[in-house]
Amino acid sequence: MLQARRHLNPIASSADDTRVRSVIALIDSLIAVVAEENAELAKGLPASRLKQVEEKTRLADLFEKQVADCAGGRISLHVRDRALREELMARIVALRDAMDENVLRLRAAMEASNRRIEAVMQAIRDQITSVSPYAASGRQAARGAISCGTSVRI
Repeated sequence: MLQARRHLNPIASSADDTRVRSVIALIDSLIAVVAEENAELAKGLPASRLKQVEEKTRLADLFEKQVADCAGGRISLHVRDRALREELMARIVALRDAMDENVLRLRAAMEASNRRIEAVMQAIRDQITSVSPYAASGRQAARGAISCGTSVRI
């Protein structure tokens, strides 16, 4: 009976397979962009200078829409071909792994950026304190001995 049902609607099966292949291609694109971003982050580049952010966001939005459409029942990803189903699942696992690494690398990049910002702010605070006539208490800072000479002749 199942065999006969499959032959009754080969167009639906073909459309489902095409949709699944489209989702796999989208996942592959997203994995490639995330891998490229991870490689850049591994080199120590600040997260703010990454060129992949816009493309990653665009692809992630498309993927999120596909997932929402599936969850909402607007589209179906019924895959009869076992190999295609396994390929989809493998891609989803690979995407999850790439995104997990991406989150770790982005956190590390943000922490490094925060350390750089703090170092700059500390240098500014040190410079301001060294030239300020006032101490942290708000009172006039004690200065070292200053020699003053009078070389004015009348």
